[in-house]
Amino acid sequence: MHNYIILYILLINLIAFALMGIDKRRAVRHTWRISEKTLFLSALFGGSLGALLGMRAFRHKTRHWYFVYGIPAILILQLGLAFYLTSRNI
Repeated sequence: MHNYIILYILLINLIAFALMGIDKRRAVRHTWRISEKTLFLSALFGGSLGALLGMRAFRHKTRHWYFVYGIPAILILQLGLAFYLTSRNI
């Protein structure tokens, strides 16, 4: 079971990272964009680290306060939840 959880976390973070890169590329090219809701949902579903790294790597969404503070807040909450759950051996 733990292997599936680790695989899920890796995949969702890769997806979140890729979404930031794809959206940045589309922004530069002035084409159809990925919605901010989708970017946030990818972070909420476990991809907050990937989203944060994508923001920094691609310099994307760094002028929007709700991304600058929201994505790290989601990451902190997820890390806290993970610590809580692992300390309880769940």
